[in-house]
Amino acid sequence: MKVKLTERDKKTLKRLVELADSVTQSAARGRDPFVDVPARSLSNVRYNKAKRFIEMGRATNRRQLFNLSQARSFMQTMLVASGAVQLIEQGKTTSIRGLYYLLKHTIEGTKEETFDEQSECDTIIEDVEVLLAALREELHLYADKRGEMVGDIVIIDKGDEIDCSRMGSGGYGIPSIVEPEVVEFKKCSAKFVLHVEKGTVWQRFNEDKFWKKHNCILTHGAGQPPRGVRRMLYRLHNELKLPVFCLLDNDPWGYYIYSVIKQGSINLAFESQRMAIPDAKFLGLRSKDFKECALSESVTIALNDTDRKRARQIANYPWFANKKQWQKEIKQLLDNGFKLEVEALISKDISYVTEYYAPQRLKDKDWLD
Repeated sequence: MKVKLTERDKKTLKRLVELADSVTQSAARGRDPFVDVPARSLSNVRYNKAKRFIEMGRATNRRQLFNLSQARSFMQTMLVASGAVQLIEQGKTTSIRGLYYLLKHTIEGTKEETFDEQSECDTIIEDVEVLLAALREELHLYADKRGEMVGDIVIIDKGDEIDCSRMGSGGYGIPSIVEPEVVEFKKCSAKFVLHVEKGTVWQRFNEDKFWKKHNCILTHGAGQPPRGVRRMLYRLHNELKLPVFCLLDNDPWGYYIYSVIKQGSINLAFESQRMAIPDAKFLGLRSKDFKECALSESVTIALNDTDRKRARQIANYPWFANKKQWQKEIKQLLDNGFKLEVEALISKDISYVTEYYAPQRLKDKDWLD
């Protein structure tokens, strides 16, 4: 059955065909077919001060068909690319687990499997992403849905109109694929986005109707936000011009989550321009909050050696290294010797975080950049 392709699908399909053509043309000329896969390593990632996000360098790793040590990964690369073509042409999507089973089989005339395990396929999917400079969502692959949204915004999700201010206690589940062809913004009166780390905190804000009282959109990513949530935040910020504020735990993990939202991640450095939000602000929790909020020692969690090591690593990130406020923040965390979860504010009052903490920080513009 013929499927009407979107402009994005046409663009991705064109790249896939060009990849196939380069291999067949090399074979036709009697040359060793190869692909140059951008290196997904720390040494090939840099922080662009002008753009204020992480980006991938130009180093590549050549993968050749007639190199015995590379032939298997070369075959797998072509196989994943062909699977993406199949999905796009049929207008269907699948999970990365689904693609693994779609492509897994015994190679004819051998006892060799195309893929021995899921992790092997996952790595090749990431290679194809950087090779084509395409998100896996553009290859019609999705990840588990994680994260929710509620607020003064109406969207069109695959033709269905959804009013995110009328979602009850559950909220709108942010899908893995949130590209404009799937999720369209119809109407929005919100003034900003508040992104919280965990669903439990999000539930408190939703139940207290914080988003309604303060005219905002409330999101969470169940810890480190998945790609769909990051893309949604990016689109809300760049297309609707909404400021993004992050309310995360006062620990190295919370700092890291903020870093990923703001500057991008090393693993997805090739897509920072479509995910990173350099203007995102860190609302809290802060290392100073233990005293400022008069919290009890009973809600503190002692830092372990891993926490301390991770905090020092984050302090040395280029985008934090020259910021006095962040150096002071991380130093105070280490000096405190403990970390705090956002839920620790419940010890003050069940709704302290929604009725006092967040509103006061927003009013005072008391955040880290």
